[in-house]
Amino acid sequence: MNRPANRFFLKPLSLAVVAGLLSPASPAFAQSDESEAIEEVVATGTRLKGTATAVMQERKNQAFVADIMGAEQISRTGDGDAASALRRVTGLTLVDGKFIYVRGLGERYSSTQLNGAVVPSPDPTRNVIPLDLFPSDIIESLSVQKSFSPSMPASFGGGNVNIRLKSIPSQKVFNVSGSLGYNTESSGDVLDYPGGGRDWFGEDDGTRAAPESIRQRWEDREFLDNLEPELARDLLGDVNRDYGPERTSAAPDMGLNVTLGNSFDYDEDWRFGFLATAGYDAQTRATEQYELQDPDRIGDDVILVRFFDDIQGTERTVQWSSLLTLGIDYNRQHQIDYSIIALNDTRDEIREKFGNTENLNQAEGLRIRDIDIEYEERTLYTNQLKGMHTFPDLNFLGFDWRWSEGRSIRNAPGNMEARFVLADENQDDVFDVANEGFLIDAQTAARYSFQNLHDRLENYGYNFSLPLTLGKWETEYKFGADFVSKVRTAESRRFDVNTLGFANREFLRGSVFGDILSDENLASAELSNRAVLRDTTVAGDDYVAGQKVDAYYVEADFFYDNKWRFTGGVRWEDFRQVVAPFDPRTNQFDLNDDADRAQLAFQEDDFYPALAVTYFLKDDMQLRASIGQTVVRPDLREVSSSTYIDPLTDFPIAGTPGLETTDIINYDLRWEWYREAGNNLSVGFFYKDMEAPIESVQSPAQDGPPLIRIANAETGEVYGVELEFLQGLDFIGNGIWDNLFTTGNITVSDSEIVLDRQNIVDQTGVSAAITNTTRRMTGHSEYVVNFQFGFDSDNGEHSASVVYNVFGERILIPGIDGFDDSFEEPFHSLDMVYKYYPDFNTTVTFKVQNVLNEDKEIVFEDTLLRSETRGTSFSLSYKYDF
Repeated sequence: MNRPANRFFLKPLSLAVVAGLLSPASPAFAQSDESEAIEEVVATGTRLKGTATAVMQERKNQAFVADIMGAEQISRTGDGDAASALRRVTGLTLVDGKFIYVRGLGERYSSTQLNGAVVPSPDPTRNVIPLDLFPSDIIESLSVQKSFSPSMPASFGGGNVNIRLKSIPSQKVFNVSGSLGYNTESSGDVLDYPGGGRDWFGEDDGTRAAPESIRQRWEDREFLDNLEPELARDLLGDVNRDYGPERTSAAPDMGLNVTLGNSFDYDEDWRFGFLATAGYDAQTRATEQYELQDPDRIGDDVILVRFFDDIQGTERTVQWSSLLTLGIDYNRQHQIDYSIIALNDTRDEIREKFGNTENLNQAEGLRIRDIDIEYEERTLYTNQLKGMHTFPDLNFLGFDWRWSEGRSIRNAPGNMEARFVLADENQDDVFDVANEGFLIDAQTAARYSFQNLHDRLENYGYNFSLPLTLGKWETEYKFGADFVSKVRTAESRRFDVNTLGFANREFLRGSVFGDILSDENLASAELSNRAVLRDTTVAGDDYVAGQKVDAYYVEADFFYDNKWRFTGGVRWEDFRQVVAPFDPRTNQFDLNDDADRAQLAFQEDDFYPALAVTYFLKDDMQLRASIGQTVVRPDLREVSSSTYIDPLTDFPIAGTPGLETTDIINYDLRWEWYREAGNNLSVGFFYKDMEAPIESVQSPAQDGPPLIRIANAETGEVYGVELEFLQGLDFIGNGIWDNLFTTGNITVSDSEIVLDRQNIVDQTGVSAAITNTTRRMTGHSEYVVNFQFGFDSDNGEHSASVVYNVFGERILIPGIDGFDDSFEEPFHSLDMVYKYYPDFNTTVTFKVQNVLNEDKEIVFEDTLLRSETRGTSFSLSYKYDF
């Protein structure tokens, strides 16, 4: 697709150098997912319990500890994407609306698969894929395996999340659904700015992109350094400056989804089928925020030095998705499926921030006013081809293969931030934005940034399985291989508007950036000997990374006398990774010497064993235990010393060359009771022993927020208890309870890591003024609670659910300089979902989310660090099955 977006592709030679650092992988076929798709189940009881029976049966049959969530369960909770749905799974928490923490371990400690295959990530700061990319309309089920098995990737800490998309239906499916929604925070007029003509589709039309005159200089390696003042003014005149802000009425949330599928029989042996689905969703969220950037301490008192106490923001998101699956089946023994998936998630946010700095504060009769524009498009394209074959004449030998090729793109074609100063000139204690403000007189009065990231990933492999019966022993043997090849390229450019380049700066007065720096004002402005544009692109803003994993595994499954099950095996992985930062001005490696180059290239190979034992206490009750050895490796950016901004905290982060791998031994014990009509109860215990866990630490900054570094702690451990249940209330008697049920889960856990200040200084090369050298892991909550109270009417026309979720406080920003750690406060999420089925073809759904109108808050030492309103959302949807 051609679009006038800002792109800075690295030369083929650069890519060839990285490819040369990675030895070629062995050729192979594709690995199949050991889990099978959930077959259609006709519910004889309530809708949820009918689906729960199928889901519980699959979980019961798993050799290793796993939790599974079906499409109907997701529909009952009203969650719109995979990320928000997974927070309902036992022991999982959601961070930043995108990343799942399994058993309190950060996103780097979990792996994600799509239909059993590894997929690329469009996130520039993390190697894992943001799970909010996957709308719930295309999801068949979500599987979270919490104990390691050799067929899974060895990079396994908290667990493995497998998103299984809808497959070919057994009969004709054709339905259309639409929805409208509203959020209480978006009532009235909201903050806005002029965008592009295709914003409704989640695609910039070139409005935000760098102008051709500047792009051409970057391509020619002629950066905006030491420009003549007249040339700099002319280039600034080419830049888009129309960023408002302005006030407009918020559009309602809206969504549309279409699904069409069918299967056809040809003769008695052949079956063909297809499934196509497409969806569109647009939302607007206005928020009020607070942000403390720099505290100080006088005695026991915390002094607020730099903060924004009045932030108004509006975020618009546009998501579209499409899925096409084609399949062919011969004699129910040979099946080949092909799928193509395209997903897009665009976020467009404007914020107007009022606050104080150390030098510009209300005591001096001054305030600062910042305008911040952030726009990004995240896109994922994936092709998947898989085959499943059974050979009855060879003792039912199974052969599965899988091939997947994916590409993810993050395009931030143009972000902008500008700073104004408000002066209470008439001393009425009111800061008049329109009449008492001016664009700040500084080298960085405004900053433009342009980013682009490409991830390309190929994953293929195969799996053989052979069942054998020997007396009372029923066995199955597996052998397989898995190969991953990934290349990432990232480019970033920045320039600042320097108002010191103007000799006469009276025209800087005003409140609208585009009006102040209008074509007329630029043409008449008197220039100084300084250029009004400064290129602030730095070495390391561009980087290329490559990763290859070659893996082979063997696994055996033994059943003895229908009482015992022993499953075990070993996986061997050869892992290679290289990260090469570039100097954008020269397109040469930003590496000082051979020692630096050696630290950025990483290779390791090892064996990773696992063993699981299940004892069948009764037909419906079992006790299982497992142990496995796994590893967690640094992300691509975490081993590069270049600095980037973490979108979760807005703090700068620098990686650490030479970062070590985390070794983990995982222990699990779980008792499970699967009862009639989907009722179930389970209690589990887990323990993880970690060597050199990867964690975030901070280093004090001279100006601005502290610098976050990635480093290894000495040791770490995580342990806890998980309880899960589903129970119909018909046992109470009195017919009113027959249509009610409860389901939920509770996780109580703890973690501890030990850090050594001097070792971190030696590893990172910077000061590490860590307050707590023994603490919980970042992102770990000591408890997670999910509860659902449901109703299904006798005639099947009505269903309702009240859904509750809360997590315990978790460290988001580790403390430094004597300040305690900063904790994200518990968020009590209460949602209500009502469904009405007036006839066999129609479904009407009404949802209320965040009924309690909770706000997101981060605090330290009883001091508010960050806050953000979320509002209460209402939506009404209509679905018709033809």
